[in-house]
Amino acid sequence: MPIKIIHDLHTGGNSCCYPSVSLQSAGQSCRTGAPFTHPFPLKNMAPRKKGDKKRNTEEVMETKEPQHSGAEPSDGSSREEKMARKRKIKPKKKYIGAHVSISGGIWKAVESSVAMGGHAFALFLGSQRSWTRPALDTAAAVKFQEACAQHGFDPIHILPHGSYLMNCGSPKEDVFSKSQTMLVDELSRCSALGLSQFNFHPGASIDSTPEKCMEKIAQAINHAHQQTPAVITVLENMSGQGSTIGGQFSELRSIIDRVRDKTRVGVCLDTCHAFAAGYDISPPGGVKNILDEFDRVVGLHYLRAIHLNDSKGKLGCHLDRHEDIGCGQIGITAFREIVNEPRLDNIPLILETPGRPGFEYAEQIELLYSLCEKKKKN
Repeated sequence: MPIKIIHDLHTGGNSCCYPSVSLQSAGQSCRTGAPFTHPFPLKNMAPRKKGDKKRNTEEVMETKEPQHSGAEPSDGSSREEKMARKRKIKPKKKYIGAHVSISGGIWKAVESSVAMGGHAFALFLGSQRSWTRPALDTAAAVKFQEACAQHGFDPIHILPHGSYLMNCGSPKEDVFSKSQTMLVDELSRCSALGLSQFNFHPGASIDSTPEKCMEKIAQAINHAHQQTPAVITVLENMSGQGSTIGGQFSELRSIIDRVRDKTRVGVCLDTCHAFAAGYDISPPGGVKNILDEFDRVVGLHYLRAIHLNDSKGKLGCHLDRHEDIGCGQIGITAFREIVNEPRLDNIPLILETPGRPGFEYAEQIELLYSLCEKKKKN
């Protein structure tokens, strides 16, 4: 997810499942800014209102339930029934989804994911605007778990995202203390929701050293592990912007080496962040190369998730600027390789793209599934 400057954070031609998908139309839309006409439009995905700059995925749970525009399906079935049928059409072992809102209640995240055809999703566990939050409502937690069970979401395909307020590597003791406390709270909420992993940005050194920062991040993780059961802390690679830690795989490994319970630590690879940090996944074979490098430095057994984002910035720019799939500097080749890479089976592949009219999350999820090659029968 994009880094926000908050408190002391410095930012200084293959056979496909849906052969009729037109990649050319997507490319033309990206270049011209014209609305993208998807070959499989989803009626319930209304474009953002004029003036909206980004998706609002951080609203508190008490807000009003969002209203979808668009007509009901003409075949007599409900929108939910139609989308449920569509969700069954996916390659095995690939779990693609998006970061969804908790507006109207945390269980609404499940409904939103189903509505856009997702098989995985990410979400915030509360407001991003405050260090303190109301306790998680037990009834809301039960409704969330029931919705997940109803729609077949496994906890390993759900990736909660940490608050941007946290900086577990901060040299400022008050910020570090509040970040450590919030990390414990986030993991506790995951447990209450029946979730098994939690993704967050490692932190930033500010005016300290990277070594001291990584030590403090591991300290916060170890403390949180002592205070909470089972939930895996998933570190996200970063773009290398400002004094943020995690731009290089070696930094992630250094943090992991300091974590006492290594069964409770993992990594989420963000494609935009990796590209911005200098890892070129854009050419043919680029995804294989980066996974080989990750395996050598960190270990693929630590890889828990992928954030699917194209990049507005060029290779090595160190800018955290997400772009829609196939519309940025990375391009469609890398994403075709990702959805066909067996080493990325059975983990959540999460979109965090800005979206544009006619090419929102639902259309991008369908595009990604259309890139999955059909397995040849022996």
